[in-house]
Amino acid sequence: MKVSIASDHAGFEQKEALAAYLVERGFDVVDRGPATDDRVDYPDFALPVALDVARGLSERGVLVCGTGIGMALAADKVAGVRAANIVSVKFAELCREHNDANVIALSGRFVDLETNERILDAFFSTDFAGGRHAGRVEKIMKLEGAVVEEA
Repeated sequence: MKVSIASDHAGFEQKEALAAYLVERGFDVVDRGPATDDRVDYPDFALPVALDVARGLSERGVLVCGTGIGMALAADKVAGVRAANIVSVKFAELCREHNDANVIALSGRFVDLETNERILDAFFSTDFAGGRHAGRVEKIMKLEGAVVEEA
């Protein structure tokens, strides 16, 4: 499976370790940066991963920042992406099983490397359940491009 990965400066160290972890497990990993832990803006690195997934160049995406929150918010702005900020193995299973998440955003500051490795194991080994969840995911995807009208 082809996976795109990126981080900001706060997630850089774990991004490097997690990319190597995925390669060891047979994944084809595309590193979208950054190349150092110098300060960067996370939207600049969430975008290439989200575009890879949306365009079908990668099947899944992995993002790492301080909390994972900013990366998830940025990636979710790209049509076709269902990004989830995940801090536990159970939530990783559920984001795949119920929401068919295709991008995962991890915390490099508040979650240790070993836990993030287990989270990735769950994210990549859990299938989408379909069924009643399929209609809900379809409704989520229809929200893309929704416009707020003036009151």
